Amino acid sequence: MLLAISCTAVKDQQNNTLTSAEKQEGWTLLFDGKTMDGWRKANTTEMAANWIIDDEAMKVCRGERRGRGQGGDIIYAAKQYLNFELSIDWKIEKEGNSGIFYYCIEEPGKSITASAPEVQVLDNWYASDNKLTNHLAGSLYDMLPALPQNAKPAGEWNNIVVRIKDGKVTHIQNGVNVCEYTLWTPEWYKLVENSKFKDWPGFNQGPARGGFIGLQDHGYDVWFRNIKIREL
Repeated sequence: MLLAISCTAVKDQQNNTLTSAEKQEGWTLLFDGKTMDGWRKANTTEMAANWIIDDEAMKVCRGERRGRGQGGDIIYAAKQYLNFELSIDWKIEKEGNSGIFYYCIEEPGKSITASAPEVQVLDNWYASDNKLTNHLAGSLYDMLPALPQNAKPAGEWNNIVVRIKDGKVTHIQNGVNVCEYTLWTPEWYKLVENSKFKDWPGFNQGPARGGFIGLQDHGYDVWFRNIKIREL
């Protein structure tokens, strides 16, 4: 009996699975560790060719030129979300840069970056984009820094939890609340005005009220696993 209990506990802790408690809490896996079911390249019907499954994770592979994506931004297209809690583990190569997006919408000829807020994924130590605090890992990219900054180095796994309820957003990085803001408020639009997005319609008129979850191809090797979500 003790052996059976022990085996069950170990199984519950495996990557890309849900514990009994998580299932009762309403969590759903967006990646099963074996297939890319539900995911596809934005604005197409197919999965981007430069994504593979490696180390129990979805991996976006860089091309011949580091830092130049191959147009492989992807979305979880099976469902759109409004109020939710999203948890993702990620690790990145040295000098790497990527992002996790929410409220993605698809517009012909436009990237998901045109209107969807980005949770930054970065090698804080060696990436060229590490000069501004609001460009570091876990930040609301180019708008609000993740503080205290507690990301782990390239090659190590990090966890980010993004919680959104009625426009209030929280980033929890490696178990620490590092960033809070509220969408569609005067404070939000002030952040937009002081950012690179000030003239982007998707930001100064948005973002959309709900949408897809997205992952970025920024031209670096990045791994994502234990991708799970629950609606609030």
